[in-house]
Amino acid sequence: MHRVIISGIGVEIPEAKITNEELVASFNAWVDTENARRQGTDETPLQKSDSAFIVHASGVQTRHVIEREGILDPTRMAPRIPARPDDALSLQAEFGVAAASKALDHAGLMPSDIDLVICSASHQQRPYPAIAIEMQEALGTKGAGFDMGLGCSSAAAALHIAVNLVRTGAHKRVLVVTPEIITGHLNFRDRQTHFIFGDASVAMVVEGLAKGEKRPGRFEVLDTRTWTQMSNNIRTNLGYHTRTAQDDPYMISLEGNLIKQVGNKVFKEVTVAGHKFIVEFLAEHGLTPQAVRRFWLHQANARMNAMILKLAFGHEVDHDRAPMVLERLGNTAGAGAIIALSENHADMKPGDFGVLCAFGAGYSIGGALLRML
Repeated sequence: MHRVIISGIGVEIPEAKITNEELVASFNAWVDTENARRQGTDETPLQKSDSAFIVHASGVQTRHVIEREGILDPTRMAPRIPARPDDALSLQAEFGVAAASKALDHAGLMPSDIDLVICSASHQQRPYPAIAIEMQEALGTKGAGFDMGLGCSSAAAALHIAVNLVRTGAHKRVLVVTPEIITGHLNFRDRQTHFIFGDASVAMVVEGLAKGEKRPGRFEVLDTRTWTQMSNNIRTNLGYHTRTAQDDPYMISLEGNLIKQVGNKVFKEVTVAGHKFIVEFLAEHGLTPQAVRRFWLHQANARMNAMILKLAFGHEVDHDRAPMVLERLGNTAGAGAIIALSENHADMKPGDFGVLCAFGAGYSIGGALLRML
């Protein structure tokens, strides 16, 4: 059984940014038009959104996106992303390669040093060929590649698989890539979810640590864990059988098939599950939350993270102990916790413990106990 480290981390954030005020202006312009249409019908008038509501509900101030003009157009309210020919690199693979290249540079490796690519994201651009295989070819890595997903726990779940493949010797070096283009699947006409998500891509290099090898500044992965429990409170019904339920299967309706969630239930149930997961995971290693220098949690809701840690510690925990990137990036699904890790670890000392933990649809939770070398 090999010791395993995360030797490289890469993050790619789109340049385009949307503020709460811009998003609200677009949403409310559409609401005005829609409510005018509904006058004289039995349809319920829609409620407008506002920045204060968004901040209170999520903590998000801005989000970065692949394409902003289509999102902010009240007549469209979705990113405008042109189709690419089959022989061109797909958008998701391109986004993933950008983060993967940074992770390889950080690890000091060449693409040919990698013998497995896992593309794990909450949404894949297509079912096949696998995005991971496309990235494998674009990067020039060896071995194989496959796609997987577990909602917002996608990166943590892939890390769990990668670590155990390396630990058993099945693979030498695994590249985990999580290119999250959530805005393509988000219903920007839904007041409860239109403000939540942003786009981001992250990557991690997972490899074995040779006996006596010193890799200061890197994290040893002591253990990983996953947990799932069925819930419909975060759900999408858009899939490959969607067309079969339509009267005209060649004119697919997106109504009711995009991301939806029951926010209050998600908050309560995931808070309880997340707290229990973290405390029990640490206890298996004889640790308490107080022994952990830093927590990099899923970046979905500032109040949720604060409550999970308050339950674990018995008091409120500050940004230094549990850094947040949500305010400026929004919920970037599987990428968020990895971004928090990438941006907030340089001050840690050898021997310091860290916990990476993501949670989301499923319900699903993925976690890793790390130690600074």
